[in-house]
Amino acid sequence: MSADRAVLESALERGEEEGGSVEFKERLSRELHLADGRLESLAAQLRHRVLSGDGTATYVIGVTDDGGIAGIPPEAFSESMDVLSILADEADAHIEGVETWGVGDDGDRGLVGVATLRSGGRLADDDHIVVGTAGHVDHGKSTLVGSLVTGTADDGQGGTRGFLDVQPHEVERGLSADLSYAVYGFTDDGAVHMDNPHRKSDRARIVEESDRLVSFVDTVGHEPWLRTTIRGLVGQRLDYGLLVVAADDGPTKTTREHLGILLAMELPTIVAITKADAVDEDRLDAVEREVEGLLRDVDRTPLSVDRYGVGTAVDELGDSVVPILRTSAVTMDGLDDLDSMFERLPKTTVHDRDDFRMYIDRTYSVAGVGAVASGTIDSGSVEPGDELLLGPMPDGSFRDVEVRSIEMHHHRVDRATAGRIVGIALKGVEEAEIERGMALLPGDADPTAVRSFEAEVMVLNHPTRIRDGYEPVVHLETASEAVIFHPEGGQLLPGDTGTATVEFKFRPYLVEEGQRFVFREGQSKGVGTVLDVGDGDREP
Repeated sequence: MSADRAVLESALERGEEEGGSVEFKERLSRELHLADGRLESLAAQLRHRVLSGDGTATYVIGVTDDGGIAGIPPEAFSESMDVLSILADEADAHIEGVETWGVGDDGDRGLVGVATLRSGGRLADDDHIVVGTAGHVDHGKSTLVGSLVTGTADDGQGGTRGFLDVQPHEVERGLSADLSYAVYGFTDDGAVHMDNPHRKSDRARIVEESDRLVSFVDTVGHEPWLRTTIRGLVGQRLDYGLLVVAADDGPTKTTREHLGILLAMELPTIVAITKADAVDEDRLDAVEREVEGLLRDVDRTPLSVDRYGVGTAVDELGDSVVPILRTSAVTMDGLDDLDSMFERLPKTTVHDRDDFRMYIDRTYSVAGVGAVASGTIDSGSVEPGDELLLGPMPDGSFRDVEVRSIEMHHHRVDRATAGRIVGIALKGVEEAEIERGMALLPGDADPTAVRSFEAEVMVLNHPTRIRDGYEPVVHLETASEAVIFHPEGGQLLPGDTGTATVEFKFRPYLVEEGQRFVFREGQSKGVGTVLDVGDGDREP
């Protein structure tokens, strides 16, 4: 992780001039600095630094007591961050962000880092909702979310969508090709927006300042990446779906397909008609009628927010009622209503288990930290220092790993609970060994990977019939894997609901009863629920 060296020089200067809120440490070790008596003393010192800085302190790691740049090995830097996180927790503070530099020729002298710490507690579990977007390509999903999280109007060319896209080619082409994430929040004074979403520290500030958070998982509307969209809607612990329909285009085949996935996953859903500024009132009315007809076709009751108000929409939104509202990211019409809804909507995901579990959606590596696994925590909680199991590996085994640190929207936290979208830095594994679809579990768990399971499936669309040996791709949690279907009775017709044995073609996964999944192959698609993982086809 690189940054302007001026940040480091500024910290060194402030340390020399002020002293109160800046602390120099060459390194911190568990053995020495967490020993009896030392932990309490260092936590008190950290608390003093935070108070001296009016709630903010700066710790410079990898320097001598007089501010000389020393540099320490990446492993020692990671341990120092672990220890600093524990000290911060003791002092009722947290690490907001860390910037690191390599020193010496090609960084051969090691790392130096600047950690920013702030005082403050944690959000309650019910004060964080996760919303998944869906809709056809170029209907304005990312632009709408970009304007929501920044509170700024779009330029009419999709400028605010650039705050979400993660790859340069996505920005250049104007098409999202992978899941994107965004966040904003609320306090008693109203919405807390991002000033510059491209800065990781700005996202961390939202988490720090807000009493309530709204995280967005922005999916992909282009047909070739439908697999990625399904992954976003199935593999995340979402509370609500936000389906967008452009006023200048209306509902499309992709709109219907995405709506079907949202409903199959039993997500309470809102429909936002976007680009209201681009058409006249008659066209808006016509598109709204089309959306209402589409919802009635799938046994849902449309509710106009313009007609009945935000309060009624919040109260009625559920399994059968779908609010519809008109929006424009250019004029900002309708965005106040969306703000009001997201500020008031309750969390919907129910966590029916106490033990920690997270399915991995992304992996990356951070200098001085190592391998990071990202995903949405399915249940339980996790803290730095926790011993976990990672897997299944391709052979069905599980690996012992340790939690180095945890970040939520680039905000370092000392504990994360169910429903949080987090990145967990892991000790004991290389990033190349971690794959999407794997899970993190408590170290004392006794998981078993399976190659097949029994399921109840519903065929939503298929040109003929599903026979024994049918090979679609199943999207279950964050896994997307080719499988072989063995329907009971030998076949399933379009519209049928029946049971089938589902067999993974290439490797085992962690599967549990009750999990829902989507399967797709060409124009064929359906949904299912795991009934039984059995014992016969488990990996040793």
